[in-house]
Amino acid sequence: MSIWEALFGHPAIRNLPADQKQEVKRLLKKLVKIGELDDFLSLQPGGPFNVRCHHTGAREIGKRLDQIGGLELMDAARSHVKRKLKPVMAEHLDYCWQDIGDWQP
Repeated sequence: MSIWEALFGHPAIRNLPADQKQEVKRLLKKLVKIGELDDFLSLQPGGPFNVRCHHTGAREIGKRLDQIGGLELMDAARSHVKRKLKPVMAEHLDYCWQDIGDWQP
């Protein structure tokens, strides 16, 4: 992340129309909360985790981000998670988002 992005936000988010930018900010906030409370991966399925042990709410957010801005926006969200929750959680998110759009862990 460059100093420019740290000050003004990732271009994939910054360049969105106002209504989409607000939606993305809300989704990012929710994504961080999921990471803080549940993690993006689990050792066993059940509750908010699907049969692959991926958090279903985080996957839905990933799908919506892909619809709005594709891989670039998903990558911006991953950077946000990494900055807020540390690199290990960003790696968990990588695996949680497998098979969404063009995402590759």
